[in-house]
Amino acid sequence: MYEVHSVYAICAFAAIGGGLFGFDISSMSGVLGTSAYTNFYDVQGGVRQGAITCAMPAGSLFGSLISSFIADKFSRKTAIQVASAIWIIGSIIQTASNGVPLLITGRIVAGIGVGVASTIVPVYQAEIAPPEIRGRVISLQQWAITWGILIQYFIQYGASFVDGGPTSPTQGTAAFRIPWGIQTIPAFILLLGLFFFPKSPRWLASQDRWEEAIRVLAHLHGGGDMNHPKVLAQYQEIEEALTFERDESKSSLKALIKPRILRRVVLGMSIQMWSQLCGINVLMYYCVYIMEAAGIGDPLLASSIQYILNVVLTLPAIFFLDKWGRRPSLLLGSLGMMILMFIVSALEATYGEPFHSTDGPLSAITWIISGQPMVSKAIVACSYLFVSIFAVTWGPTSWTYPSEIFPSQIRAKAVSLATATNWACNCVLALAVPPLLRSINWKMYMIFGAFNGAAFIHMFFTAPETKGKSLEDMDEVFDGGRPAWRAAPKESRLTVLQREIEDGNVKVKVPTQVFHFDTKPG
Repeated sequence: MYEVHSVYAICAFAAIGGGLFGFDISSMSGVLGTSAYTNFYDVQGGVRQGAITCAMPAGSLFGSLISSFIADKFSRKTAIQVASAIWIIGSIIQTASNGVPLLITGRIVAGIGVGVASTIVPVYQAEIAPPEIRGRVISLQQWAITWGILIQYFIQYGASFVDGGPTSPTQGTAAFRIPWGIQTIPAFILLLGLFFFPKSPRWLASQDRWEEAIRVLAHLHGGGDMNHPKVLAQYQEIEEALTFERDESKSSLKALIKPRILRRVVLGMSIQMWSQLCGINVLMYYCVYIMEAAGIGDPLLASSIQYILNVVLTLPAIFFLDKWGRRPSLLLGSLGMMILMFIVSALEATYGEPFHSTDGPLSAITWIISGQPMVSKAIVACSYLFVSIFAVTWGPTSWTYPSEIFPSQIRAKAVSLATATNWACNCVLALAVPPLLRSINWKMYMIFGAFNGAAFIHMFFTAPETKGKSLEDMDEVFDGGRPAWRAAPKESRLTVLQREIEDGNVKVKVPTQVFHFDTKPG
């Protein structure tokens, strides 16, 4: 069977799994402003809407926790295919739902698929990519998320005009069933397309399938030549790392709580936690509510600009994350988002006023900016700037960093815990934000501002720089005795080993049985 061997093509295609995450985030935001959704499900904001929204991240929490068992047993690639199939089933249930219970069921099922995909896609990408472009290709996951958000939102925006438009009291259910049905398409593409892509070479090596592992490494990094210095260097590093990990029994769950690994586990979980507590998904899930509270005339259209910015401004991170590094992204992003949250809170507190309505979507709003067009524009501008800063900094880094800092034998398990933390926070926020908007309104932004301040301090003291390091270099980065703010040696062991092999100073022996494979490029 034909197999794709371009690193960029493999990682970009796998990132469609991130697109499912984006569809999830946006699956509510566009329908919240329609009479069809509000009337059919009898949703007036508050706890019921919070329960519907948090159903998907609740399923994703479960999916992320079970993902490592699927990925370790059946391969990273197979786990992503399983995730695609689960998403399709969940989307069909949502589309056919006749009430809140079935809608919640469908969102939980789809969420399980998203949880598996969001965990394993970055692991698969990290194990495929060489160190010098690893940040770039894992950032494609975040870019795919932003595309998923944007595409789903505009599908919903277009569907909102059926049967008289979003404000028509007689609007039909096609306004939300069409977008929920369409979201099965990318999952079908991912499920079928992955049959033409290779398994992770590090997973193959962990299963002692060295012949296949070396063949995949050769096609990915040596143009099909198994004796290419880069291929031999990676083989040597992987073999040494796996031998060391097995000697220390690192494949079990107990390995996650060993002191030297626990530090990384807590850091990975913390990064995913702060990526949610910064407030970004509040703006994504409930953007329409926020725009309505700001007194914007067309909140659906104003929200779409935010999603476009999210897509466009993830691009600089894709191109430059491997140059400017992970640590500056985390620190500067937290600082910028903290300032913007406090500004929005101050504007809302100073110029806002209590508001009450029983009119469909507006019933969720209890505090509004009225008769202050400049203030409304300032709040929207801060919202746009917040999303822009997140897109350039925390968005891609929060997926890249946890997927690259763990040893191979426990990588899937550790990343599943980190991603589960993301979904746990996501779930809590999805459930809590509608009641918070109704009860404490502008004070909510102060809470998120404080979270960003805490993230800045935490990352400064605990997150070392990892750019340019091979996955097998991370023990040196984290266990070398240096504080987080002091960089490790710039040159990775993989680069040094490759140069030594090229100079003939190091000889690498590979299993002789691998040479029954075709070693010519192709």
